[in-house]
Amino acid sequence: MEVVKVLRMNEGLGETSYAQNSLLQRKVISMTRPITEEAMTNLYCSTFPKTLVIADLGCSSGPNTLFAVSELIKVVDKLCVKLGHQSPEYQVMLNDLPGNDFNTIFRSLPEFEEQMKKRLKAGKGPFYFTGVPGSFYNRLFLSNSLHFVHSSYSLHWLSQVPEGLEDNKGNIYIGSSSPLSVLKAYYRQFQRDFSLFLNCRADELVAGGRMVLTFLGRRSPDPSSKECCHYIWELLAMVLNNMVLEGIIEEEKLDSFNIPNYTPSPFEVRSEIEKVGSFSIDRLEVSEVNWDVYHNECNLSDAYEDGGYNVAMCIRAVAEPLLVGHFGFSESIVEDIFYRFKKVVTDHMAKEKTEFVHVTVAMTKTG
Repeated sequence: MEVVKVLRMNEGLGETSYAQNSLLQRKVISMTRPITEEAMTNLYCSTFPKTLVIADLGCSSGPNTLFAVSELIKVVDKLCVKLGHQSPEYQVMLNDLPGNDFNTIFRSLPEFEEQMKKRLKAGKGPFYFTGVPGSFYNRLFLSNSLHFVHSSYSLHWLSQVPEGLEDNKGNIYIGSSSPLSVLKAYYRQFQRDFSLFLNCRADELVAGGRMVLTFLGRRSPDPSSKECCHYIWELLAMVLNNMVLEGIIEEEKLDSFNIPNYTPSPFEVRSEIEKVGSFSIDRLEVSEVNWDVYHNECNLSDAYEDGGYNVAMCIRAVAEPLLVGHFGFSESIVEDIFYRFKKVVTDHMAKEKTEFVHVTVAMTKTG
């Protein structure tokens, strides 16, 4: 599976699109707002740039893309009002893989600009947006050209499926039955990818530039612990294995399918940053959010059923392109997979506490 070609979120604005099923990711952006606000405040107050260049890496499409950007711009606007400064010009770089639905983003820009002009008090920008297709594990921008880099819910995706997963049969990620060699293979791939990412951004950020990254991660040092996102993939693997037994999916096809994903611990994130040596860590924090972002807003007797549906749709918006790209599934089989997945998720949520863990790191380029 060539990750660059198949790793994308479901496009458009339909029922199964990422745009309609990414409220969880939006909530995480809101939860980490104090960290991004602090980083942007420190950047602006130490440099006072007349042109502020912001890059959002792994921007995807839908409302979250411009939500993250708007929050950063509003921080600068408040500072300009407080300090009596004129608004800087904003250059916004929106990056994702070439298969991302950039067209939906571009069509939303006129409305976004109109809304921002009404909200901003220090001036009206201006705003300049650029779409930058490509992997953030490579260079994307000119040297010393960025002031602020933001990435949320993206860097847990690897550049490729790790090598050496032949013994991971019956699993599609790190599962409870995965041998130690599989855990090591995933960790080595994360180390390679994250160090590449950091080196590229070190070249592209100006001295003193800031970066805030949020990973889907874990607290535990054990990558196969239950708190990790791997349990979601284990439930999906359960569905796919049942369909193998029913003759719907070929066993060989399933055995060769692995998710290009790794959820790091705070220690693993810190270790790679310190190895690269181009950044100082300002904050490194861990937070949690329930699998079902609506879980505190519903008192209905069928709350778990609704929660299972919400989680299944969220995962489908992310995983469907990977499944179709590897297996070549028809739409009817995809519908069947996520109908079954909703049932196992609902059952699991009724029995156990279900939370995603996030690792957020804010850093400053030191060189």
